[in-house]
Amino acid sequence: MQRRKFISSAAAMAAASLVGDHVYARVNPVGRASKPLSILILGGTRFIGVHMTTLALARGHKITFFNRGRTRIDMFPSVERIKGDRNDAIDGLKDRKFDAVVDNSGYVPRHVKTVAELIKPNVARYLFISSISVYPDFSVPRGEDSPVGKLADEANEKVDGESYGPLKALCEQAALKVYGDKTTVLRPGLIVGPDDNTDRFTYWPARAARGGAIAAPGAPTNKIQVIDVRDLAALTLQCIEQDTGGTFNVVSEPGRFSIGQLLDHSVRSAAALVKPRPRSTVSWIPADFLEQQKVLAWSDMPAWFPPQGTEAAGAATPVTRALAAGLVVRPLADTVRDTLAWHLKRPAGEREKLRAGLDAPREAALLKAWRDRPK
Repeated sequence: MQRRKFISSAAAMAAASLVGDHVYARVNPVGRASKPLSILILGGTRFIGVHMTTLALARGHKITFFNRGRTRIDMFPSVERIKGDRNDAIDGLKDRKFDAVVDNSGYVPRHVKTVAELIKPNVARYLFISSISVYPDFSVPRGEDSPVGKLADEANEKVDGESYGPLKALCEQAALKVYGDKTTVLRPGLIVGPDDNTDRFTYWPARAARGGAIAAPGAPTNKIQVIDVRDLAALTLQCIEQDTGGTFNVVSEPGRFSIGQLLDHSVRSAAALVKPRPRSTVSWIPADFLEQQKVLAWSDMPAWFPPQGTEAAGAATPVTRALAAGLVVRPLADTVRDTLAWHLKRPAGEREKLRAGLDAPREAALLKAWRDRPK
């Protein structure tokens, strides 16, 4: 449940800070699409939408945003903007024709249903960005056909740790009811990379950049699953370009990445990018001791869960379908490096006060308690 609470609170955060052009310059060159498409993005000016827009424009597609016009209004000057609000002002979408819509901002099924019904006559494909939080838990690996969580009251529209996943599942069902086999559902896990100001992953490279004694969770061999936002964007565009329908888990392959690799790449990236070079030591603290100290997985120790109980298979989500559809997951080292490069250019206040992980005094207290434990 801690995972759900943290994901839902992150989803409700305010707009992220502006991404510098240097971040996008690092993305591998992409070719032009064989057929330019007209794509509507519901949202578009925050983390996921920014990367999707960047890639889509690079491939020659025409992008239109539908949003409230409050965030990053100076970004992407070539992109048409339709101002509106999914709650009560969607008339601007009436009679507009697009090849596909990317729904980055659907959190309650009513919003998905009303937009889908309005645009259905003029938009061929509905691609909905969902979440692996639709699954009730991760006590066992959850494939795309696994049962999803349910709400006791499906009329509830309050997004919180209890409702976030089941509401996303209801949003999927709302899109499928209107669009049928012309629906694409992507269920990403922890989305990471440059411009993610939730700090759910940024904490680790940022912490390595500060140097000193680092408290790390569990064992370095503990597996993790993440998805670089740019790889999610690439799969999104590929599904649209190839008119691919279906439901897909979108995370790194089970067993590919570990929390130890994340720490190692963070330390190495900090050594390469930060001057003077930070000196770090990593102390691996067992899960039971962290629990005794009330240090929480996922929020206090981002990207990690102890592989037990309801999270026993938390890093074993299968992605066979997504790989067959064209998902390519970049090396973890690349994601860490680019995330740190972005983080180092953030305003000082954002760099110094992260939204996830342990602050310096609490980490120091944890390390002291670990050193002073009865042997």
